[in-house]
Amino acid sequence: MSTRGFGGAIFDVDGVLVDSPHERAWRESLRELMDTDWADIRGQTKWSPERFTPQVYQRVISGKPRMSGALAALQYFKIPDAPERAQTYADHKQDLLISLIKARQFHAYPDALRFVMAVHAAGIPTAAASSSKNADLFLSQIRLDTFAAEEGLRYDFLRPGFRLTDIFDKDLSGRDFARGKPDPEIFLTSATELGVAAERCFVVEDAASGIQAAKAGAMAALAVARAGDQAALAAAGADLVVTSLDQVDVAGLAAGQLTA
Repeated sequence: MSTRGFGGAIFDVDGVLVDSPHERAWRESLRELMDTDWADIRGQTKWSPERFTPQVYQRVISGKPRMSGALAALQYFKIPDAPERAQTYADHKQDLLISLIKARQFHAYPDALRFVMAVHAAGIPTAAASSSKNADLFLSQIRLDTFAAEEGLRYDFLRPGFRLTDIFDKDLSGRDFARGKPDPEIFLTSATELGVAAERCFVVEDAASGIQAAKAGAMAALAVARAGDQAALAAAGADLVVTSLDQVDVAGLAAGQLTA
């Protein structure tokens, strides 16, 4: 690989690799609280089921640690005593999320699986870096060997039982960091553990806060727009915005280029 090429690839999980039920859990748990325990304050808020859109999730919650996301959502909807209520909301969301995961209410994005395998096959070290403490629950349930066989893909590294967790050289998902995205701490730590200079890494993200974190860490930022938010991701500083990771020129990575 060229010395000018990328030496590390860092992947967010929710929304990039997996269509997780996080958004559904955040939305439905708040609705349940508003219909029950918090029904008495409902009229004092800006919340309604229709206002909790995918765009709100991406802009306000996605990419943040659990408590930060809970607080941000409550503040966005102008819910009284948001700091005092955030823990209840976060816990309620987590209970629902675990139930959805156990019921396998999620799936991996095929374009992401093809891309991460191609990057790995190109000899670029990879890291998973999600703020979610549930990321490994998703990754461990996704069989890359089965997917590759169905797609007619052949890679020497695949073996029976090879899961998505196995493809990453480092997995920082769910670790406690002092600062969440858009701070670059999780990505800078990923680069350090991969043994690669930050400026030789690219980050794959679906949220504006994640793109901002990558750029704050002097990394290249590849945005996959799965919620029709191309403009927001570009405005956040993404070097390349695609709607499918199949669009990325994998060969160009060896020259340090993010191109479609």
